[in-house]
Amino acid sequence: MVSLRLRRMGKKKQPTYRLVAAEKTAPRDGAFIELLGHYNPRTEPPTVEFVEEKVLEWLRKGAQPSDTVKRLLEKSGTWQKYTQAKAAKA
Repeated sequence: MVSLRLRRMGKKKQPTYRLVAAEKTAPRDGAFIELLGHYNPRTEPPTVEFVEEKVLEWLRKGAQPSDTVKRLLEKSGTWQKYTQAKAAKA
């Protein structure tokens, strides 16, 4: 099973994150399938950049976002696009 989650990067006490598609059983900073974007919580406001089409593609394939990734997708409006497309298909 594939999940969309954050992979920690950066120096000690200065985290930045990459948004990746990875196997559910892979370690947090281990192997991943595809890089989708990045998230920097240390900027004001926090920086979130990702390729929306790739994220939507993985969601359509059945990838499950982590709680934090889901919250970031909701803030950007991508989650609403996914749920609307899913409702229209049904």
